[in-house]
Amino acid sequence: MNFMGTLYIDRKGILVKLDGNAIAFYVNNEREGMVPLAPLKRIIVVGSCIIESSVFRKLSDEGIALLFLSGRMMRFCGMFHGRLHNNGLLRIKQYEKSLDPFVIEFSREIVQRKIAGQSNLLREALERRPDLRFPLTTGINIIRNIECSLDNVVVNSELRDGVLDILRGLEGSAASAYFSAYTALFPASLGFTKRTRRPPEDPVNALLSLSYTLLHYEIVREAEVIGLDPTIGFYHQFEYGRESVACDLVELYRSEADRFVWGLCRDRQFTERDFSSDGERPGCYLKKGARARFYPLYEEWAKQMRPVFVEEVRALARRIMGNGNVEI
Repeated sequence: MNFMGTLYIDRKGILVKLDGNAIAFYVNNEREGMVPLAPLKRIIVVGSCIIESSVFRKLSDEGIALLFLSGRMMRFCGMFHGRLHNNGLLRIKQYEKSLDPFVIEFSREIVQRKIAGQSNLLREALERRPDLRFPLTTGINIIRNIECSLDNVVVNSELRDGVLDILRGLEGSAASAYFSAYTALFPASLGFTKRTRRPPEDPVNALLSLSYTLLHYEIVREAEVIGLDPTIGFYHQFEYGRESVACDLVELYRSEADRFVWGLCRDRQFTERDFSSDGERPGCYLKKGARARFYPLYEEWAKQMRPVFVEEVRALARRIMGNGNVEI
C-alpha cells in the first residue's frame, strides 16, 4: 500500500526487486505491482519478505528509510538508514550539550510540554464527555498540582542527577493520573484499564503501542535527515541501542497519538473483533485485515503531524548549534 511518501509492505513471501527508478513486487515469479521511488520517503515492512540487495543500494542513494516490524506483534525489528548526514559538527555539539546544564533546561521543558499535552487532551475530552466529569476532572486537578510542583523545581546544574530524578518522578505521577482518566474514555468491552506494553494486553494498548512505535521512527528519521545522532539524548540519557534523542522528542507528541487512538475507537473504526490474542504468545494485536485499514488512517494523521516533527527536530538542532546555522 502506497500513501504518498510511505509504502507499507505487509504480505508474507513477497519478492521485492529494483526496476529502474521503481520497485516491483513478485509472488510465485509473477509481477503483481510496481511503485515508483520518486515520492517515497519511508518504507515499512511488516513480517517476512525477500528484498534484493539492489533495492537497498537504491534506497540508500535516494535517502529512503526502511523500517522493519514483526508480522503479528508489530514489534520493532530494525531500521535501514542508508548514508548518514555529513554534518559531523552538529553531532559533536550535540554530544557537548549532553554533558552541560542544557540537559536540565531541556528536560524540564520536555516534562512541562508533555504534561500540558496530557492536560489539554483531558480538557478536550471533558467537553465531549461531560458524563465522565468525575474521572476526567480528577485527572485534570492532579495534573494541575503536578504542574505547580514542576514550576517549583529549582534547576541546579550541580545537582543534575537529583533534578532529573525529580522530573522523572513528576512525569510518572502525571502519567498515572492521566491514564486513570484516559481509560474512562473507552468502552468496557475493550478491556482497557491501564497502560500495558511488551506485550499490550488489550485492543487500546495494541493501538497505542503501534502508534508510538511508528511515531518514534518518524522522529528517528527526521533526526537522521538533519544530522543529529539519534542515540545521544538529554532527558533520556545514553543507553546502548536506544535512540535517546528520539525518545526525548516523542514525549512531546504522545498525547497527540493518544488523541488519534481515542478517535479511532470513538468512531468505531476498530472494535474488539479486529484484534487477536492466544495462549501461545501473550498479548493482543491487530489482525492482518485490520492492519490494512489502520495504515491509511495512520498516514492521514501523520501527514498533518510530519511538518510539526520536522520543525521540532530542526529547532533542536538550531539550539544545539547555538547560532541558528544548521545545514540541511
